[in-house]
Amino acid sequence: MADNLDLFAGLDKSAPAKKRKAARKTPRAPGRRPKAKAPDSKPAPPANGDYTAHDIEILEGLEPVRRRPGMYVGGTDQRALHHLLAELIDNAMDEAIAGHASRIEIALHGDGAASVKDNGRGIPVDPHPKYEKVSALQVILTTLHSGGKFGDKVYATSGGLHGVGLSVVNALSERLTVEVARDKRLWRQSYARGTPAGPLEDAGPVTNRRGTLVRFHPDPEIFGDGVRFGPRSLYEMARTRAYLYRGVEIRWSCDAALLADAGAVPETAVLHYPGGLVDYLNATIGKRHTLTPAPFAGQGALNGDSGRIEWALAWPEDEEGFVSSHCNTVPTSQGGSHEAGLRAALVRGLKGYGALVGNKRAAQLTADDVTGGACALLSVFLRDPQFQGQTKERLASPEAGRLVENALGDHFDHWLSADPSAANLLLERVVERAEERLRRRKDREVARKRAARKTRLPGKLADCAREAAAGTEIFLVEGDSAGGSAKQARNRETQAVLPLRGKILNVASASADKLRGNKELDDLVQALGCGTGARFDAGALRYERVVIMTDADVDGAHIAALLMTFFYRQMPGLIDGGNLFLAQPPLYRLPPPPPPPPPPHPAARTPPDDFLLPPDAGADRRRHSVPGAAAALPARAGRHHPLCARRCRPRPAA
Repeated sequence: MADNLDLFAGLDKSAPAKKRKAARKTPRAPGRRPKAKAPDSKPAPPANGDYTAHDIEILEGLEPVRRRPGMYVGGTDQRALHHLLAELIDNAMDEAIAGHASRIEIALHGDGAASVKDNGRGIPVDPHPKYEKVSALQVILTTLHSGGKFGDKVYATSGGLHGVGLSVVNALSERLTVEVARDKRLWRQSYARGTPAGPLEDAGPVTNRRGTLVRFHPDPEIFGDGVRFGPRSLYEMARTRAYLYRGVEIRWSCDAALLADAGAVPETAVLHYPGGLVDYLNATIGKRHTLTPAPFAGQGALNGDSGRIEWALAWPEDEEGFVSSHCNTVPTSQGGSHEAGLRAALVRGLKGYGALVGNKRAAQLTADDVTGGACALLSVFLRDPQFQGQTKERLASPEAGRLVENALGDHFDHWLSADPSAANLLLERVVERAEERLRRRKDREVARKRAARKTRLPGKLADCAREAAAGTEIFLVEGDSAGGSAKQARNRETQAVLPLRGKILNVASASADKLRGNKELDDLVQALGCGTGARFDAGALRYERVVIMTDADVDGAHIAALLMTFFYRQMPGLIDGGNLFLAQPPLYRLPPPPPPPPPPHPAARTPPDDFLLPPDAGADRRRHSVPGAAAALPARAGRHHPLCARRCRPRPAA
């Protein structure tokens, strides 16, 4: 309706109703500008800034495109310039997919122009039923939302949906020439900034030629003088289209003067790939090693005769992947519902395979774990797809996700079952990615808590007073009792003590969930402060030396082995940096000097002249003060406690 917005133009209100009705049946021909009206006697619009009916503008024909080009091509930069050529290529690809064209020629010319030619049916040139004196070709080139792709009669599937592609190219071109070879005759017409420069010309009969040729020169008033076509980007665009539809041959040519900074772009090339997306995937991956010997690739029909699908996926060992999707050969760089269906099918298949082989860790998989390191190519052909915006960067058809998931699900299950060794290797890799994702999430939570609580350290840690790591050490002791002894003997300035309760988890066989839920290991990681796994940071280590100090028994040796296993698996940088130590039992304590030895036993020495025997049964205290009294001692040894450990006490002075 863009060309008929002036609904009351040319109507005589004084005429009868029948004449007014007949006037509506003769709309203004497209491409013609409305005639200027003579000034009337109405007062001029107010100049005081009021908002009145005089401020309402009506844009007709292609004027909206020239006034707001970003709405139709996404801007006025080189990317928007390339979008013009992509519109013409998509029209030619629609002819090829419909089975009416087998060859497309794309050319960049030295004068800044570009052209696209196909050998399809050619745009109709006969008069349009609505405009008796205007050809259908002119209607398509000068009227927005006009074309033969709104239904499925001419094209079952097509990239053009809105009927604005060719008319937008015409509106944003300084000059455009179109040639149509149809029914063995050649027709030609030229345009300037969206307006016909002359009538449709009959250029005479032609043989061995059919199809449409469009050559255009972008308007510098729209794109500026410095914007030029980029041969490298356009060559990749042409090559991608050849991969997406294996039944077409694309011939590329570019003026040699434009290839100075284009790298390895050839001047001429013939692009034809019978292998389709598999050839595309192999060319993209190159010699990179993949987890599976063969890619997951195939093609098939969607349910309910809704279209068809083709896919190719591989998982390289370096995990540098990408996801590239297309709908009706139109690249959907922002994804959409068809990518969501692909991801859902892959996740469901790997979870099911994990349950089949008894791998419980597969239940935690997400779509990012599966496709994060994969090289995935997806192409769908749908009837009446829905895109977001004219640039068609995202597919919004809600049913596309369900169709793609159902089509891929069974194929992926069969592919996994056909090669169990490759499937197990792939499953282990994606499970590792899932566990790494969960570990990173927990590290972020810990970091967030630390930021909120400044420094979060375990309550059992007896930290040292020195803040710098140089010259400090932490002792990992066995149990609270050993921790108490170590705390009493430590140097508080440089030595810290962390008691561990019992044996820690065996990380060699434990799952990631158990690792994250173990309190002792969590306290140990927080105390060291350097992180684990790929997030290990030796510069964040809070102590210069980490000393494992356990008891000198079998349990102590086992705990030391478990700790060393944990450091080897989760903190190998600690070992490589020479920060891990093991205290060798037994440990000795240096006692103070011993006290002087006690005097000899009374039975082994001569008693003094004055001593007092301890009380004894029936014995009286006797005073020995005469010389030679010691001679009587052996006779009375039984009464002098020869086996008693008590020392004799001297008698106090009287």
